[in-house]
Amino acid sequence: MNAVRRGLGNGVVQALLVVVGLVWLTPLAGLFLSSLRSAEETAEGGWWTVFTSPGQLSFDNYSAMLGNAGITQAFWNTVLISVPATLLVVVLAALAGYAFAWLDFPGREAIFLVVVALLVVPVQIGLLPVAKLFGQLGLFGTIPGVVLFHVAYGLPFAVFLLRNYFAEMPKEMLEAARMDGGSEWRIFTRLVLPVGRPAIASLAIFQFLWVWNDMLVALLFADSASQPLTVELQSQIRQFGSNIDVLAPGAFVSLVVPVVVFFAFQRHFVQGVMAGSVK
Repeated sequence: MNAVRRGLGNGVVQALLVVVGLVWLTPLAGLFLSSLRSAEETAEGGWWTVFTSPGQLSFDNYSAMLGNAGITQAFWNTVLISVPATLLVVVLAALAGYAFAWLDFPGREAIFLVVVALLVVPVQIGLLPVAKLFGQLGLFGTIPGVVLFHVAYGLPFAVFLLRNYFAEMPKEMLEAARMDGGSEWRIFTRLVLPVGRPAIASLAIFQFLWVWNDMLVALLFADSASQPLTVELQSQIRQFGSNIDVLAPGAFVSLVVPVVVFFAFQRHFVQGVMAGSVK
C-alpha cells in the first residue's frame, strides 16, 4: 500500500512538473511559430492557427533577419559584451574568493565586508557617475565600457558566492596539498577549481543571463554601433512597429540563446544548488 501511495505521489509530482514545463515553454513555442509566419498572416490571426494551416510556416523571416544589418551587428555586439563580461567575472571572482577564503593578508575581513556591502548598492545609483567617468576616459558608448560596467557590478555577488563555497572545502585537504609542496597557484588550479566547478558554473549561468538580457545599462552606455540585441529590437519596434517579420525571429534568437546556455550547463547548475543546500 505504501508503495502504491509513493507511486501515486511521484506520478502527481511528475504530472505537475510536465504541466509547469508546458506552460513555461508555451511563450517560446508561440514566438518561434510567429517567427515563421509572414506579417500579413500574423495580423490575420494568432500563432496557433498554424496547426490548421501549416502552409504558413516558412524560414523567409530568418533570411530577412540575416539581411538586416542592424540586427546582425547587434547580435555580435551582444556576444562581444556577454562572453567577456562573464569570463572576467568568473575568473576574477574565483581568484578573489579563494584569497578571501584561504589566504591570510592584512585587512581581509574588512575588505570582504566592503564587498558584501556593495551587494546592496542599486545599479541605478552608479549609472550617471560612471557614465561621466567613462566619458572622461573615452569609454562611453563603446563595447569595452559596457563590459567594464557589467564586470564591476557583477563582481560583489560573484566574490561573495564563490568565497562562501570555497570556505566550505575541508581545511585538511588544502593543508595536505601544502605539505606535499603544492604552491598556492597549483592548489587553486588543480584542487580548488575542480572541486568548485558546480558553483563556478552556476555563477557563469547567472552572469551570462544577466548580461545577455540587459537593456538598462546598454541603453545608457552603448551607442548605435555597439548596442546589443535587446536595444536594437526595442529601437526597431519604436521605428518600425509593423516590422514583425524581422522582429519576431530576432526576438526568438535573443531568447533561445540563454535557454540553450542554461540547458547546456544544467547539470553543473543543479549540482551547485544542491551542494549549497546541504553544506
